[in-house]
Amino acid sequence: MLISLVGLSASGKSYISNLLKSYNKRIVHLDIDKIGHQALLDSEIKEKLVHYFGQSILENNYIVRSKLSSIVFNSKDAMSILTDLTWSYMEKVIDNFILSHPNNIILLDWLLLPKTKYFAESDLRILITAPLEVRMKRAIARDGITEEQFMSREANAPEINQDNFEYIINNIDYEYTKKKVDELYDKSIIHR
Repeated sequence: MLISLVGLSASGKSYISNLLKSYNKRIVHLDIDKIGHQALLDSEIKEKLVHYFGQSILENNYIVRSKLSSIVFNSKDAMSILTDLTWSYMEKVIDNFILSHPNNIILLDWLLLPKTKYFAESDLRILITAPLEVRMKRAIARDGITEEQFMSREANAPEINQDNFEYIINNIDYEYTKKKVDELYDKSIIHR
């Protein structure tokens, strides 16, 4: 079983992933953002990123994610360049992960999943939402960013069509969210 978990920044994808994993040891989770971070270590990708975004993204010959983020989260064109340069690397890692877990319930977690083949191939698509103010507080605490940086990131986030999801969980507080995840697990995961 393949599950897509999608949500804007700081909506609670990791929290919900961890809840689901705690219910069943057959559930494995792949945070696709982390694969994107790994891609930045690839020498060919790094060279191309420096070509597009300049030497300022480097420190000690490594790409500094916070410097790259300040560029790509402020421009849809820059984000598109980053995605185009890293996607083939990321796709290979995702494909290998899926192939290496044939008997597992695979939970893919990424904001941009709806733009990939994995979203269409998923057996279940879950959207995680939370109010803007809640997500902003979480992102500021988690990422050490300012309110302005969060709002810039938000302005460049892709549009999400709620009609493309079987489940929508509004992650407003832990008790409510846990109840909704319990319902989702009971109805749509263990009975498949």
